Amino acid sequence: MAQETLRVTEIFYSLQGETSTTGLPTVFVRLTGCPLRCAYCDTEYAFYGGAKVALEVILETVASHRSRYVTVTGGEPLAQPACLGLLSALCDAGYRVSLETSGALDVAAVDPRVVVILDIKTPGSGEVGRNLWSNIALLKARDEVKFVLCDRRDYDWARMKLDELGLRETDLEILFSPSQGQLSPQDLADWILADHLAVRMQLQLHKQVWGDVAGR
Repeated sequence: MAQETLRVTEIFYSLQGETSTTGLPTVFVRLTGCPLRCAYCDTEYAFYGGAKVALEVILETVASHRSRYVTVTGGEPLAQPACLGLLSALCDAGYRVSLETSGALDVAAVDPRVVVILDIKTPGSGEVGRNLWSNIALLKARDEVKFVLCDRRDYDWARMKLDELGLRETDLEILFSPSQGQLSPQDLADWILADHLAVRMQLQLHKQVWGDVAGR
């Protein structure tokens, strides 16, 4: 059988900039390709190109960075079916593995050892119609749900979705992020506090440290 390959844009070692593991040294495996075109996307360079890399080589490259944490991201990593095998192989190797996914593709087949970071698309993203709502019921207690917010309308929509989807009654980590250059972090913080929302506001730590640089 031919060696399984994935199309990879980059593999790099950095600080986790988002989620509940913000600040932890992490290896990022960025897979190529995405069926969505969010208005605020900051990884358009991962839509096309990349290089076919054997699964074995990916694992060797990840191991060379000597990190406990690995994040598989994109693009949209689940757009490549072989991503599922990569996730399981990383878990088998003993890493703490997270998957950053748009929420537009089914997560049912993702290895249960993986922490799923599900990005729910807001109206401001331009891709709200791509949300696969059946994914919500598949999430585990340690998974996380992320909303990137462009304006007050997005914030009010996300707050409504917390109730509509029953997310307030779960143990899921809920992440609210201001879209860079569109929504003031101070405004978002004020709204969260005024509404007593039990959500984690997050900024992109890697951009605060290194700026808007690919591979960071």
